Amino acid sequence: MFKGNDLLKMGFTEGKPLGIALKIANAAYKGYSREKLTAVFQLLLETPEQYLNDPILKKLAAALIEVSANPLDETIALLENSMDYSIFGAENIEKGAIDQMNMAMRLPISIAGALMPDAHQGYGLPIGGVLATRNAIIPYGVGVDIGCRMALTVFDIPESHFYEHTGFYKKILMEHTRFGAGNGFEAQKRTEHAVLDRPEFNMTNFIYALKDRAYHQLGSSGSGNHFVEWGIIEFAESDAALGVEKGKYLALLTHSGSRGMGAMIAGYYTNLAKSLCKLPPAASNLAYLDLNTEAGQEYWLAMNLAGDYASACHEVIHQKLALATGGTVLAKVENHHNFAWKEMLNGEELIVHRKGATPASKGVMGIIPGSMTAPGFLVRGLGNTDAINSASHGAGRQMSRTQAIKNIQKSELKAILKNMGVTLIGAGLDEAPMAYKDIRKVMAAQTELVATVAEFSPKMVRMADDGTRED
Repeated sequence: MFKGNDLLKMGFTEGKPLGIALKIANAAYKGYSREKLTAVFQLLLETPEQYLNDPILKKLAAALIEVSANPLDETIALLENSMDYSIFGAENIEKGAIDQMNMAMRLPISIAGALMPDAHQGYGLPIGGVLATRNAIIPYGVGVDIGCRMALTVFDIPESHFYEHTGFYKKILMEHTRFGAGNGFEAQKRTEHAVLDRPEFNMTNFIYALKDRAYHQLGSSGSGNHFVEWGIIEFAESDAALGVEKGKYLALLTHSGSRGMGAMIAGYYTNLAKSLCKLPPAASNLAYLDLNTEAGQEYWLAMNLAGDYASACHEVIHQKLALATGGTVLAKVENHHNFAWKEMLNGEELIVHRKGATPASKGVMGIIPGSMTAPGFLVRGLGNTDAINSASHGAGRQMSRTQAIKNIQKSELKAILKNMGVTLIGAGLDEAPMAYKDIRKVMAAQTELVATVAEFSPKMVRMADDGTRED
């Protein structure tokens, strides 16, 4: 007696033809050896149209042709309607971001969601979107710049020292930072770090091939809205938890991510997810990986490696500039976005994606920047479960980069920089303050999510030069 598994090995697949073939094998071809039956069926599978008049095989041949003409639809069905989710600051959020979040809340793996007040349209999950899923991870729900983060160092240096020695601070800022896509440090200036010895670099040939790029770019920053800046941070009250007294201090604030390594990982696993997870075209950028699969576990490990690498980049920058200032570090705070965490929500462990959203569990510290002239805020999370313990990651764009370059004049940018007393090194019109939402309105929309601890005022900002500014 032949069984279904025997025929699967001969080349059949699950479905109607398999059942017909099994009946034929154990009736008309009863007593045939496995080899002889395999020969018969393989010829049939190759050219079923040749057997449409065969007295024994015609029904099977017709079934094979029918299946071939109507292949199995592997598209994953979405929920008919979007599940409910919380929106903070809805009046300042564009329709495109809400539409994207609605789509994400129709995924069969989605459990809960929230939209932060800085939200704007992105790829797949909107920037400012938070999505909790069951045992699945969305590479584009994490984002291209995996582990992008903010890092703040507060020094014991008074603000007067900065104003009296701006030339010195500009010099060391230029000496110890690198910006732009593909840029990094020449061999003799590369920095060693334990993250480069992580065993995850050896888990696949693809990840291993990224190690030299990671070494080259360690301690550098990307393009776009990434920055390294000096500023003055003011604590209106002493903060016992941080150990910082009331007052104004010089501070260093950085924003960047996992550089080329993270972008390569994001692209590779997004394409893999799309090949494995067939969603309707409108939802294709939300393709996900099951964490019970090899692909899902690979991405999870690669994502965490990229996140730790991003943290190492900030660590290197802050160590170099702290050493150059000669000051004493009073406090350090770091938080990341563009990441996924395993967190408990309503008694269940879920995968929480924060694409451009700050973790804000109760007591957790975070940094929410404004723009190159607007203040940033050192905050402490309040643990709001409606927001899935999250807050905004910045002010959020109100103009696309293309719109900003088209509508903002260089004279406008120079005027606002002068008025706010900010020195700008690099950057372009696409990063002008007018391209961003009002950070104070964003903060007002999330008073239930975070409490402000201190306010940071940018004074000297370095960003990648995209060529739109004069020398």
